[in-house]
Amino acid sequence: MRYRDRFEHQVVREDVWIPTRDGATRLHARIWRPADAATAPVPALLEYLPYRKSDWTAPRDAQRHPWYAGHGYASVRVDIRGHGDSEGTPGDEYDAQELADGVDVVNWLAAQPWCTGKVGMFGISWGGFNSLQIAALAPEPLKAVVTVCSTDDRYDNDVHYTGGAVLGIDMLAWAGTMLAFAARPPDPANVGADRWLPMWRERLDALEPFLHTWLAHQRRDAYWKHGSICEDYGAVDAAVLAVGGWHDPYRDTVLRLVEHLPGDRVRGIVGPWSHQYPDRGLPPGPAIGFLQETLRWWDQHLKGVDTGVMEEPLLRAWLGGPVAPAPTYAEMPGRWVSDAKWPSPHVTWDTRPLGESREPVLVRSPQHTGLDAGRFFPFGNAGDLPPDQREEDGRSVCFDSAPLTGRIEILGRPRVRLRLDSTAPRAHVVARLCDVAPDGSSTLVTRGVLNLLSRHGRDRAVEWTPGTYEDVEFDLNGIGYAFPPGHRVRVAVSDTYWPWVWPHAERGALHVVPAASAVLLPVRDPVDEAPVRFEEPEQAPPMPVVHDVPADPRPERLVSHDVARGEWTLEVDPGYGGTRTYPDGLRYEESARETYTIRTGDPLSARAVSEWCIRLRRGDDWDAEIMTRTELRATAADFIMDSRIEARADGETVAERAWHRTTPRTSG
Repeated sequence: MRYRDRFEHQVVREDVWIPTRDGATRLHARIWRPADAATAPVPALLEYLPYRKSDWTAPRDAQRHPWYAGHGYASVRVDIRGHGDSEGTPGDEYDAQELADGVDVVNWLAAQPWCTGKVGMFGISWGGFNSLQIAALAPEPLKAVVTVCSTDDRYDNDVHYTGGAVLGIDMLAWAGTMLAFAARPPDPANVGADRWLPMWRERLDALEPFLHTWLAHQRRDAYWKHGSICEDYGAVDAAVLAVGGWHDPYRDTVLRLVEHLPGDRVRGIVGPWSHQYPDRGLPPGPAIGFLQETLRWWDQHLKGVDTGVMEEPLLRAWLGGPVAPAPTYAEMPGRWVSDAKWPSPHVTWDTRPLGESREPVLVRSPQHTGLDAGRFFPFGNAGDLPPDQREEDGRSVCFDSAPLTGRIEILGRPRVRLRLDSTAPRAHVVARLCDVAPDGSSTLVTRGVLNLLSRHGRDRAVEWTPGTYEDVEFDLNGIGYAFPPGHRVRVAVSDTYWPWVWPHAERGALHVVPAASAVLLPVRDPVDEAPVRFEEPEQAPPMPVVHDVPADPRPERLVSHDVARGEWTLEVDPGYGGTRTYPDGLRYEESARETYTIRTGDPLSARAVSEWCIRLRRGDDWDAEIMTRTELRATAADFIMDSRIEARADGETVAERAWHRTTPRTSG
């Protein structure tokens, strides 16, 4: 990493309030801009998040917003309504109010005397989501977007559902996380010592756990179509640079955007990365000069400078592997490849039958199959990625190729086609594509899930008729990977995948006909192509934040088995940041734990719990604490949700709330 503290422009920073159209609510913004922007206006760049610019994202903000300002932009970080230091109360994620406020912010920025009237939006995850969603609303000043680790499909490619199945691991965990995050108070240093507590009480009174809403919509209905730009790609008029990582759950969005947006307004980059900006140097690498690459995008589309960025290939992708299985990699082996079109003419489908036998094979996996799935959202931590899959393979039915006689490179979304029967009306099927080395070690390459209820469309639930064979086909997540000679290609099939997939109530089994089933690999033919190059990562100097080192750190992921009870438990420390002290004296303490349990043979024993404790204090002047607990379990008929929160100021209880909800299991 190269840190730069001298720029072409001297940078100034100011905090401002931005009005919204309701006339009663203001959003708090932090603006870095060139000191001479008042006389020489510049374009504005907006990052718009609920994650609190004054503490949680402050270290990350300090590394990129001043950098952009030093290169001739007004770089703006805004807290969403009801979060951080902004007024109002928190709403649902990406709701109409959030997007309307975002349009107001874009228009306000464009109208400032230091702005040329042109605006770009950027962000990772939430900020990448709403960048695309606001672009689809087409405010006139918004000319360009950089969206990182985001989605165009809120139902089938987010933290709630996958393949029509309830995402047990993040449906609960992210709902619990956002309950804790939304409950955090504004900072009196920014809103005033006399205002922060009334603002906090108003927030706490308005809280409603997201989990209630998400599980009330188990099919792809109007709720999920809102904010899903895949409903109408033509609504996006801004130029879009889409960036993702092969170890991020949202990487398929990049492939869809470069396919469906006009080629003169979109470019895609997919690297080996986790759910992080690709210049941060967090595993797996290699990192790239992301800020420099985005500067080319901004200069091209906001300043009219021909930077050559639109001469780059439509898609630049990391083609990795082979690798031995490991929960982390400092850097992945591989190389960059490029394609001028997507789908690429250099990629052809290689259909490989799963076997020759027409006799059905029984698939009935143990309930704890999936404990070695790794983290749904890898963040670059030491235990994030899937370990050796041999135990998972042993809990699945595996279909192996012969040892490969040559190297096979794949790029895109593999597919699995299965002829199967289910003994239960409701069932899941899970397929994992693995690279099996001569020593038997098994590296997870990619995977996919299908809730058989949604096999005819995510907007409906059609039960299976036991005793009837059907052909079902579903995509696995996109990947760029090379299988070397001597290795085997394995397709591992299971009907459970806990805790990624919440189990159906009835324990059934699948029967798969190997000869009528196949894996379809998107094989990329070797081609002569210009080399893909990126600059070395560069950022503004890091904020001097002091991180506490835990005296007795918890394991990131701990699996335990109570043999007598037949119960399996996965305990997860999400490792978002822990305890740290900021230069202004703010001490931010954060502790979280997720627990997932299930008993052998009993799908109704599945239980997921998220617990959070957050404390913010500054000397003797301010001390606020939040404790939350969110639990999800199910009966045969209903999902059962229990949440509670306690908030304290200076040791005194400000609010105590508890929720108990049930909702019918319609598709889950």
